[in-house]
Amino acid sequence: MLTQLKGGHVVDPANGRDGTGDVYVEDGRIVAAPGDGRRPDTVIDCAGLVVMAGAIDIHSHIAGGHVNTARLLLPEFARAFQARPEKTPLAKVGWTTEETGRRYAQMGFTLVVEPAMAPSAALHTHLELADIPIIDRATLVVLGNDDLLMSMIRDGESAEAIEDYVAWSVSASKALGVKCINAGGSAAFKENARAFDFDDTVPDYGVSSRAIVKTLQHAVTGLRIPHPLHVHCNNLGVPGRSAASAEATIAAAEGVPLHLAHIQFYGYGTEGKRHFSSQGAQLAALVNARPEITVDIGQVMFGQTVTISSDELLQFTGSRAASPRKSVIQDADANGGGVVPIHYRQANFYNALQWAIGLEMFLLIEDPSRCFFTTDHPNGAPFTAYPDLFALLMDREVRARWIAALPKAAVAMTGLAGIEREYTLAQIATMTRAAPARLLGTPDRGHLAPGAVADIAAYRPGGDKAQMFAKAALLLKDGETVVRDGAVVKRTRGRTLTLDTPREKAMTKRLDRWFDEKYGLPARWFEVGAGALSQDAPFQEVACRT
Repeated sequence: MLTQLKGGHVVDPANGRDGTGDVYVEDGRIVAAPGDGRRPDTVIDCAGLVVMAGAIDIHSHIAGGHVNTARLLLPEFARAFQARPEKTPLAKVGWTTEETGRRYAQMGFTLVVEPAMAPSAALHTHLELADIPIIDRATLVVLGNDDLLMSMIRDGESAEAIEDYVAWSVSASKALGVKCINAGGSAAFKENARAFDFDDTVPDYGVSSRAIVKTLQHAVTGLRIPHPLHVHCNNLGVPGRSAASAEATIAAAEGVPLHLAHIQFYGYGTEGKRHFSSQGAQLAALVNARPEITVDIGQVMFGQTVTISSDELLQFTGSRAASPRKSVIQDADANGGGVVPIHYRQANFYNALQWAIGLEMFLLIEDPSRCFFTTDHPNGAPFTAYPDLFALLMDREVRARWIAALPKAAVAMTGLAGIEREYTLAQIATMTRAAPARLLGTPDRGHLAPGAVADIAAYRPGGDKAQMFAKAALLLKDGETVVRDGAVVKRTRGRTLTLDTPREKAMTKRLDRWFDEKYGLPARWFEVGAGALSQDAPFQEVACRT
């Protein structure tokens, strides 16, 4: 069946479209306009609407062990606990897998990446992802604190052997890429380290954080995995040390692609009487000068949320500031981690400055194709805060009203008030559609050219950008209408995107022995098979770069 989306304002920067036009859909794909006089079977009037590809979120914690630990720790925030009025502070904090898919779809999102899957918990993570309706998903597998990798680096094993190990890990866990979280930091924490810099070494292994990052960076590049190594740097959130760690990591890229996650949490200096200031402008300048670097922001927004991270050292330190006063720290094999609730308050000097630092970086990083739209859900804020964040980026008058409500001492420590930039619709589409599709290596997404998956979002424009992006006027997923006027009208099943990196037989045999010695279980117990998920064709393979 041929469907025509007629007369909308098509914003498709990947193909140079920014004006009134039509989009045609058939069999779940975007197709060229028929040239043989064929009439569409269905015409959807998009006059007055802004039409874009479905949005992509490259970094949002939506499944896995820490997400579920947060649900157990904070039952009072979960909708399953009791109904809450929509406008209460807790109304946007906790939700189920069902609501995750529906809420993303209502905002026009069609692909979300869970960025921190432990290899040992891969099956559980994929079972939970498969339960999220409508949207497609992907995961990044976490390496960098595991015994085998650090032992291989310490023992001087070849780059080829390490590539074989990384390839097996990606393939067995059905991931789309590799994440490194405070490389070596969780392993050092187990030996009572309470701080860990980029050139510190892990006790008993003698390998530095730098060596781990560089080793994984080269392995990911050598395997032609499209998404660069996704790095959570050392010293997240530590004033002075965080910025130094981010700067050192950027310098270590050395021309090879590297992605830095939630970089807002590294923009903290030590100036002023409170010894807390913004280094957002300095970090933005570094990113602007290094074309091999991409970043996502991890914007803080005000309200109750919960931090979840496999950075065990960070979460142990941060647990002292938990709000409410409870937390979970998990000292597990390889990456441990923790769950620490937090309430970001507009009247709090530190929280207000965190909010400002993120916006500074969003607005000062010049290239929207290298700066990605995230709140590090739920760490900086729940993803349901996205509509307000779109408004803050696109309307400086909205920003001015928010800034006017901040503590004056916080405003004095940031240059945000003097930044006049406003994101255009084309820049928003680049940052949330075209660029993340390229970064993930998914050429059939993020644009509206023939051959692309028919994931299409349409919005009703207006002066209130938050209202515009809160409720898509229309969302097509694989060519089917799933959202109309902000309401889900059809529940569909999405797919999980994976890579199939080649496995070397020698490494497979070695891992069989290693898992047997370490866990008393064969390696296949840690692999994810399609048959484990109760649906047809739950995975879609993405090709490595040629």
